[in-house]
Parts: sequence; C-alpha cells; structure tokens
Amino acid sequence: MSYQTATMYSSRRQQNWSRNQNTVAFISSVKLGPVAHTVLVALMITVLGLIYLTQATRATSYDYQSQKIDSQIADLNTKKSDLEVENARLTALETVKNSSVATTLATPSNTQYVHE
Repeated sequence: MSYQTATMYSSRRQQNWSRNQNTVAFISSVKLGPVAHTVLVALMITVLGLIYLTQATRATSYDYQSQKIDSQIADLNTKKSDLEVENARLTALETVKNSSVATTLATPSNTQYVHE
C-alpha cells in the first residue's frame, strides 16, 4: 500500500484546492479483475449464508427445548388433575363412611338381587 499525490497537469484555475479537500489519493498496488471480484462476492455471500444458518439453527434448538418443556407441563397438569379427582373420590368416601348419618344406618338383614 502506498500513498501518492494526485498531481495532474491542468490549468492553474483547476489546481486551486478549497478547504477540507484531500490532496493525497490512495492508489492500490493490487489490481483485481472481474473474475476475482466475482469470487470475492461469492465468498462474502457464502459467509453471510453460513452466519444466517447458524443463527437459524440456534433459534430452532430453542424452539425444540421450549416444546419439550411445554409437553412436560401438559403431562404434569394432566397428572395433577387426575390426582385431584382421586383425592376428591377418596375424601368423599371417607367423609360419607364416618358421617353421623352413616353410623346410624342399620345393616340390611336380607338382600335380594333382581335377575333378568
């Protein structure tokens, strides 16, 4: 890399530089052709595509984890509701069995079943 002054031979009117105007221009010593430019653009597009894919797969893995947690929550809610029903059934039988009405009932002496 080298810096060269941009001196062009022209009339004196065009050589007057105004304030904040660059008087040194960067001239690259490496010259690239159209094929090299095409290859560089293709490489940049490939790198950007790979970055996009890594970000997309990272988001997908979070989606799988959240889906797994959601299914666990649904399973636990189902178990909880089953246990609540079981608790209510067992509690109801115990309260009926120990109630004052049930203790005063007499056991039947004769039971008959209807046969079809």
